[in-house]
Amino acid sequence: MAPVATTWPEIIDLGGREPREHAGEEPAEQQGGMFRRLRESLAKSRRALADEISSSVFDRVDDEAWERLEEALILADVGAPTTAQIVERLEREVESGEVPAEGAAVQQRLVEIVAEVAASGQRRIDLSASPAVLMVVGVNGTGKTTTIGKISWHLAREMGLDVVVAAADTYRAAAVEQLAEWADRAGAEIVRSAPGSDPGAVAFDGVEAAQARGADVVIADTAGRLHTQGNLMDELAKVRRVIAKKIPEAPHETLITIDATTGQNGLRQAKAFAEAAGVTGVVLTKLDGTAKGGITLAIAAELGIPVKLIGTGESLEDLRPFDPEDFARALLAP
Repeated sequence: MAPVATTWPEIIDLGGREPREHAGEEPAEQQGGMFRRLRESLAKSRRALADEISSSVFDRVDDEAWERLEEALILADVGAPTTAQIVERLEREVESGEVPAEGAAVQQRLVEIVAEVAASGQRRIDLSASPAVLMVVGVNGTGKTTTIGKISWHLAREMGLDVVVAAADTYRAAAVEQLAEWADRAGAEIVRSAPGSDPGAVAFDGVEAAQARGADVVIADTAGRLHTQGNLMDELAKVRRVIAKKIPEAPHETLITIDATTGQNGLRQAKAFAEAAGVTGVVLTKLDGTAKGGITLAIAAELGIPVKLIGTGESLEDLRPFDPEDFARALLAP
C-alpha cells in the first residue's frame, strides 16, 4: 500500500472547530502522488547517502560498516550528536539480535529510527484561538515571505479560514508587495504601512483588524535578520510583546523558516531564534536543492523544535505538512 501523505486539515489544530467548506479547487497534493514528489525532491540527499549506506550497512554489518554509516549521516548534515544516537541504537539492536543482521531488516530498522528521531515535539499548528496569531521569523532569503503566502493560501482556500496578513517586514518594500500578491491570491486581507514604519505597530494593527473582521487567523511577517544581529533580535521580542498587549496569549505559534541548503548554519539560526522569539516550530525550505536533508534530524533531535512544514519546490503543493515516516522512507528506503 502506498504511503498516505499528511494533509493540512490533519496538522491544523482548530480547537475542535471544523474547517469550513473548501473555497477553491483542491491543489495537486490532494490529488495523490505526494510521497512520490517528496521522494523526488530528496533525490540529492538520497544520492549522497546511497553509495555509503548501501555498500556498508546493507551489504555487510561490521565495525567498518557502522563507521561508514556515521560518515554518511554526518556528511548529510545530520550532525555528530544525532548521528551517534542513531548509529549506537541501531548497532545495539543488531548486536542483541533484536534486529536480524541482514540488509533488508537493518535498512527497515534504520528508516524506523530516523522517523522516530524526526518526530520530535508537537507537529500540529495551534490555531485554536479566535483569532489565532501565527508569527513567522527567519533570515532573508530563506523563503519566509513566500512561505507566509502559501500558508495563507492553504488555510483560506483549502480550509475556508478567514486570514489577515500583517506585513510587518517594513524594511523591504519588495517583501510587502510580494505578500500583497499572495494575500490577493488567497483572498486574505493585508494590513500594511509605509516603508520603515514600526513593525510592532503593523503587527498590532493586523491583530486589531482581525478582531474587528471576526477573522480566524493573523499571520505576521517580520523583518529578515541575521541571528547574530542582537538589536534586531531584540526587536522580535518587542513585536511579540506588542502583540501580547492585544491578545495576552499571542502569538500562539511562532514558526521559523530555515533554508535546508545552509546545513548546520540553519541549526544555529534556529537555536538563536528560539531563544529570542519563542519558536514553536520550523518550516524547512529548499529541501529539493540540497544533499544535506539530514539537517531535519539535527533540528528535531538537538533543539527539540518540531519541523512542522517542509518546502520542496516553488508550487503550492510543494509546501506540505512534515510527516516523519514519509520523510524517512523517502530519504532512505529503496
